[in-house]
Amino acid sequence: MAHTKNHIDYVEFAAEDLGAVKKFYTAAFGWVFTDWGPEYVSFAGAGLEGGFRGGEKPVNGSTLVILYADDLEASERRVIDAGGEITERHEFPGGRRFHFRDPAGNVLGVWVEVLPSD
Repeated sequence: MAHTKNHIDYVEFAAEDLGAVKKFYTAAFGWVFTDWGPEYVSFAGAGLEGGFRGGEKPVNGSTLVILYADDLEASERRVIDAGGEITERHEFPGGRRFHFRDPAGNVLGVWVEVLPSD
């Protein structure tokens, strides 16, 4: 992967159970994982590379990572089927989104663009 100066390059999350988050994100979004020892796993296929630090409980509330979807309802079904919990849904000018809690407790969002009709 090419690295670009001054661009967000990598995202890290906390997770007490790495196996559970790997299973969830593979099923819900098709991410691919590489294990780097017993307490770290990296992911690819998410638009931005990142990883999960094992043995840590996440702290939520200030920063929200948001994924893009072309079919919001299908993404929501995959999240639920994979074991995620929908925490909120809302519309805003130009789109709709939902937030979910993964099995580790991390909260992320998924949005879809909704263009105004003529």
